[in-house]
Amino acid sequence: MRVLLIEDDLHLCEILTFELERENFIVDVCNDGEEGLYYILQEIHDIILLDQMLPSMNGMQILETIRKKKIQTPVIFVTALGESADKIKGLNLGADDYIVKPFDTGELLARIRSILRRPPVMANTQVLSYEDIRYYPAEKKLEHNGTVHILAKKEGELLELFMISPEKVLNRQQIISKVWGPTSEIEDGNLDNYIYLLRRKLASINSILQISTIRGVGYCLVKRS
Repeated sequence: MRVLLIEDDLHLCEILTFELERENFIVDVCNDGEEGLYYILQEIHDIILLDQMLPSMNGMQILETIRKKKIQTPVIFVTALGESADKIKGLNLGADDYIVKPFDTGELLARIRSILRRPPVMANTQVLSYEDIRYYPAEKKLEHNGTVHILAKKEGELLELFMISPEKVLNRQQIISKVWGPTSEIEDGNLDNYIYLLRRKLASINSILQISTIRGVGYCLVKRS
């Protein structure tokens, strides 16, 4: 599990990094708001710990930016701003939790675990359309040229994820986290098998789309060349 810590208090960064790594988290640290936003946009983290008062760009601006871009990575505000108005604003902008400094690290770790136990967020939409296919997530129904095909559960969830972000490269960690859950321990071979099945399905219906492998990075839903 990978944590992004965006905090300009270097001493607190050392303490939290130590505690998180002791719990087997991988920790990336940023001390600047714009740098933190850059890392968030890579979408490689399972959870973000975000301070409010940061150089170059504050935490509220960062959160508002990423939620507008439909990035749903869980965010916990870790900040000295403890007024009710601050908490309400942060939660209304899309924060998953809010903890005020000083705090007990055990409580923060418990809140992180609680959020990571939640099921992954998938699209709350009735139909997804891209190029020559339409997909109905609730029914796991794939439609191509008027013909309907029913997908297996994980096939459907994979297709849903790719159709939410067509032409976007998704790395293996992102896919596993969103489809199987951030605490899943599935083997890489299982993901490869489902990618193979989904590729075969798209080919069998003669779709112009395919799942392309971006070597060393991940996969992407693209038009056949």
